[in-house]
Amino acid sequence: MFRVVIPARYASTRLPGKPLRTLAGRPMLQHVYERAARSGAQEVWIATDDARIESACQKFGARVMMTDVAHRSGTDRIAEVARNLRWPDDDIVVNVQGDEPLIPPAIVRQVAELLERSKWAGIATLATPIESLDEFRDVNVVKVVATQEGRALYFSRAPIPWPRDAAGQSITSPAQYQGARRHLGLYAYRVRVLAQVAALAPTVLEEREKLEQLRALEHGIQIAVATASEPPGRGVDTETDLAAVAHLLAT
Repeated sequence: MFRVVIPARYASTRLPGKPLRTLAGRPMLQHVYERAARSGAQEVWIATDDARIESACQKFGARVMMTDVAHRSGTDRIAEVARNLRWPDDDIVVNVQGDEPLIPPAIVRQVAELLERSKWAGIATLATPIESLDEFRDVNVVKVVATQEGRALYFSRAPIPWPRDAAGQSITSPAQYQGARRHLGLYAYRVRVLAQVAALAPTVLEEREKLEQLRALEHGIQIAVATASEPPGRGVDTETDLAAVAHLLAT
């Protein structure tokens, strides 16, 4: 069994009020909640620090918890929920991002099951194959490399693994991307590891890459990685994304 927590902030530089923006007549956050609820999770919570989000969640019947406004990340917010509800240390909680209204319920369940069977790991996550050279070069696309058994070695915004023999003369222009994988921002944690990560200070690699999962790796916490069983669907970061997802939901 596993639980889901969806961290939701009202403030967004590129899309203010993002969780409550309307898609197909409902708040975006409601779409995320309903998809997470279909994953087979024991329970689904929304963690926020904004009364507007709390009110909207209550209207569509979601479990919602107000959390500390000082939290720096969704992980911190989820850790507070787990602590307040006194979830057992060995329980599994999945972090589903609040801007993923098309997330397939199957991959929410998949990441929880991956952690359950990966007894050596404290965290599990998913990836998909990179499908273009532009995607490989894009610093907004986080790449991951892992061992053959699925232990994460590194996450980066840079093009990894680096194809030395196919890169030509420019380090910024690799000509080959086959075998590279895109990391999805979907995590399953053992509750004790969630608390551990939230209590740690940001690390050098995390600050340099702006990738929170590197904090866990730098402290020796092992992360299991598998290929997502379904495409993740388009997330929402901009007005363009919002329009595109609204179109998909309307068809």
